[in-house]
Amino acid sequence: MAGKVNCCWRRTLAGYFSPGTKCWRGVGRRTEEGIATEVASCILLMFSISFLPSDHVQAMHERKDLHILLAKQQEDLPPRKMSDSYIEVILPLGSQPELREKYLNVHNSVRFGRILEDLDSLGVLICYTHTKHEASQRSPLSIVTALVDKIDLCKKVIYPDCDIKFTGNVSWVGKTSMEVKMHMLQLHDGTYSPVLDATFVMVARDPENKRSAFVNPLIPEGPEEEEIFRKGELNRIRRVDFSTASLLKMAPTAEERTIVHNIFLNTLDTRTVSFRSRVLPPNSVWMEDAKLKGLEICHPQERNIFNRIFGGFLMRKAFELGWATACSYGGSRPYVVAVDDIMFQRPVEIGSLLLLSAQVCYTEENYIQIRVHSEVYDSDTREHKTTNIFHFTFMSEREVPQIVPKTYGESMLYLDGKRHFSATTKETREAEKTTAAP
Repeated sequence: MAGKVNCCWRRTLAGYFSPGTKCWRGVGRRTEEGIATEVASCILLMFSISFLPSDHVQAMHERKDLHILLAKQQEDLPPRKMSDSYIEVILPLGSQPELREKYLNVHNSVRFGRILEDLDSLGVLICYTHTKHEASQRSPLSIVTALVDKIDLCKKVIYPDCDIKFTGNVSWVGKTSMEVKMHMLQLHDGTYSPVLDATFVMVARDPENKRSAFVNPLIPEGPEEEEIFRKGELNRIRRVDFSTASLLKMAPTAEERTIVHNIFLNTLDTRTVSFRSRVLPPNSVWMEDAKLKGLEICHPQERNIFNRIFGGFLMRKAFELGWATACSYGGSRPYVVAVDDIMFQRPVEIGSLLLLSAQVCYTEENYIQIRVHSEVYDSDTREHKTTNIFHFTFMSEREVPQIVPKTYGESMLYLDGKRHFSATTKETREAEKTTAAP
């Protein structure tokens, strides 16, 4: 991995293509806009696009000529090292107070939804750094976020008056996909301490974002990088296994069927001999009563370089609705513990009506598992199409009521939420053991 940062990387095209470790100190001009906007500006420069809609259309039309730069096979591309894509970005909340307004929430801490936007933007830029074309300053690839594999937090509060540092690099590469590891740290008493670790999966497409495209292979150097690469491959296998065992494809396990049946028996009215007569147990809430919904009109302001809605914006809106749902359910301020398995199933077009539905699907002690479903509504065809599924794990300040499914469909949501929660807590326990080991 790259060593100590030895240069200052500014928001310029020349800076983007400079070799070696890159450090972005500050966020260039329009400081109050934040990292996501400034990273997007840098990528727009790579594509020779301004913020004008007409320029977007013209630039995307001109990108057709970049097809000749695409590799016919991955072996034609030069291999990269992990250090080649390593980037550090400083978010100067402590030294530039004018930046705080965008990141501040009502609890005087940093809005996590803004951090999601920054991570998404940074992940794309890291992948462009990995795949930069030596012969041209314009990348022939279209890099898009395919999946947020997981985000694990180790701090409850992110302070709004202390500098934040993001670091990241490509950690695993397939034929057309890349795994990106990112870390966020915050400055306290002169030292940066860890706040979160994030794993994103990006995919490369052709210049018009229509077909898959090959990316540079990754060569790990040394035992540490080989282990990181090996874990990236294991993550890929885990995702395939998790998808294969989805409750939308496979029946619940015997243990899960027992859990569902016990919930059913626990809610039967003992005064009757009817399968339909149900009674809510004490300190419980029916699942159908634990949801919130929202609507967003997708304006051009939130578009990405492909003239579609920026994925970070979708994550922020889903998170904020999920947080509100957890707050309403638990009756106190919730803290995000983990984000996992956010799948980007289809792009969201400008002008779409984005419908968001947040559901409490599993609870345990003071933990709340939230599932947010997003879909777009086409007013011409009157069709609803799913775009994303988001999974958030929150921790409340006190123990919360037990969520209780009533229908079979709700029971499947309950089991799916339990699976995600169990996976999150298992990884947290394993990380704690690793940290505690001598």
